[in-house]
Amino acid sequence: MSRTFAYCRVSTTEQTTENQRLEIDGLPFQVDPRRIVMESISGSVPAMERPAFRDLVKRMEEGDVLVVTKLDRLGRNAVDVRATVDMLAGFGIRVHCMALGGADLTSPAGKLTMSVIAAVAEFELDLLKERTHAGIRRAREQGKRFGRPAALTADRQRDVASLLAAGESVSSLSKRFGTSRQTIMRIRDSARDASPSPADVSYLDKAPRGAEVFKVET
Repeated sequence: MSRTFAYCRVSTTEQTTENQRLEIDGLPFQVDPRRIVMESISGSVPAMERPAFRDLVKRMEEGDVLVVTKLDRLGRNAVDVRATVDMLAGFGIRVHCMALGGADLTSPAGKLTMSVIAAVAEFELDLLKERTHAGIRRAREQGKRFGRPAALTADRQRDVASLLAAGESVSSLSKRFGTSRQTIMRIRDSARDASPSPADVSYLDKAPRGAEVFKVET
């Protein structure tokens, strides 16, 4: 005997799955309350990576029916939804979506509907990519730059290095130049690496032991 299950999902920012449950209660499908699975998880998570949905699939058997209110309950995008429906169909499980008039997505008509939806989704994605690339191209032609600007210009970095050498603190300089302490510390460390240590300087001033020193008179 076939059983009917319902899966309700809301994003983590929503508060309750009760609205979906009420929609399912008003449908011609008779769903035992114990077979209504509710989950609060982001819609960006693939269907089979949602713990409650994955457990539900494990519970279901051939001949069972799964009811959802919307297609996004079955996956993160059109491709994921199609894969989920195909997987359930392979298990002999029928899938009905209320947003599509209760159509069985595993039937020939349902599969056709899924194909159309997937094609529309791909078309919209292509349009979005095209608009995005066109916008970036226009911005570059207008001389706009992308990415994070440098924290401080080269001149400002030299000013910071000089003030650090004069005894200014990292905190005071970060406030004065409107940047982070980490930026000031990186400039400080770079200045230290670039400057020879006192030991190195004294070594340069001395001739190697046993070497003769010649003075060039001009």
